[in-house]
Formats: sequence, C-alpha cells, structure tokens
Amino acid sequence: MTRAERVIRWLPDPEPPPLDSPPTGTLHVGVDLGTAYLVLVVLDEHYQPLAGEYQFAQVVRDGLVVDYLGAVDRLRGMKTRVEHRLGRKITHAASAYPPGVPLPEVRAVANVLEAADLRCTKLVDEPTAANALLGLENGAIVDVGGGTTGIAILQGGEVVYTADEATGGTHFSLVVAGASNIPFEDAEALKTNPAEQSRLFPTLRPVMEKVASITARHVEKSQIPVEKKNVLIRENPQHPQNPRSIQ
Repeated sequence: MTRAERVIRWLPDPEPPPLDSPPTGTLHVGVDLGTAYLVLVVLDEHYQPLAGEYQFAQVVRDGLVVDYLGAVDRLRGMKTRVEHRLGRKITHAASAYPPGVPLPEVRAVANVLEAADLRCTKLVDEPTAANALLGLENGAIVDVGGGTTGIAILQGGEVVYTADEATGGTHFSLVVAGASNIPFEDAEALKTNPAEQSRLFPTLRPVMEKVASITARHVEKSQIPVEKKNVLIRENPQHPQNPRSIQ
C-alpha cells in the first residue's frame, strides 16, 4: 500500500477518544474548505495521522468562501474538539485552493484560518497539494470535488496545466434529488450510502460521463503525453474511494 493510500484511507471515528498522551513532536496541520465538507487533519512529525474531523458544510461554492462567519465558527469548533483529543493546542495550519481562483479569494481562505486562531503557514493550489502525497512525475490528477472538477497535468513532477469546471459532487446530489423527488439533504445522505450506490448508478451515469468528458477534453487540450492518471475523489470523506492508477 502506498503512503497516499494509507493516509487517504484513514479517517477518524465520529467521536474518537483522546490520545493516551499528548504528542510531543512537530505537528503538521491541514485544513480543507471544501464545497461539501470542512476537513481538519493533524499529522505527527512522521506524517502519520493523529487526529482529525470533518463536517458537512455549505460555506464554500466553486472555490469561493460565501459564508465567512459560518466557516470561521465551524472551523473554530472543529479545532477545539481536535485539541481536546490531542491534549495540546494547535496553532497553525496549511490549506489549498482550486486552480483558477482569484487571488483575493485565495486570501479569504487564509483569513478564515486566522480568524479561527490558526496561523496560515502555507497556501498552495490543490493539484500541487495532492501531488505532494501522490508523487506523480508524469500524469494527470483529476479532483472531483463538491462543486467543481479540477484537472492538473504534470511533467517532471511539476504542474504545467490546470483547469477547473463546475461539475462535482453537489451536481450528483441534485440529480438524485430531482430523480427521487426528495430534498437535497436527503439526496446527499442517499448518495453517500454504499448500499444505495448500485441502485443509483443508472441515474448518476450521465453526470459521471460528463466528468469523464471534461477530463478527456482537458488532457487532449494540454497536448502533453499522459502516462498515468490518478483519480483523487475528495467530495465525500465519509466514504472515500482510494486513488487508483489507470495505465
């Protein structure tokens, strides 16, 4: 199992107990302000998961913070609970943003962290952040997020082409809601239930095919040979799918 798979498979229990003793080394803290979920994860000095929390929230839309106070309040609460499990304070965090987001909106991500009493140590684009874990030299990273699908092409380990289009997990939920005539929140719960996924597949297949066509179009547009594609699905941390390589 690769390091990427080990980290992505790890998720905290809904209410994990505190650690036996507070960690003493350097902590690496990451925050993801996603369209569907806020995520806070703490790694130890060896980059192994220690604690974390995720929470469904609609405070970001298409990479833009649309509910600043809501984002700050939720993140501050998550920070407090994670600190209780760790037995020590966390003071800093890094975060990422979708490619193509205007610089003022990138700064808004840092402002949310700092308002939640977390010094923002680094902001990077999401493809670069993903590749720090995946370690691709030549290939494509396709990030199906809550609101958008991001595509990044890499050469020699560097991001050389990015695109971001407004089709993501929220659109899957909207299709389920419309087809089943149920509220969006119920559709979200239905979509993330593994027992329902086979039944929902025919309904969701057109959206999946749209995501695939977006990916194929941008890979072709980049005019860069792609040796390997890694699909990193981030939209629903409750039921993550592992990155998979397609030769």
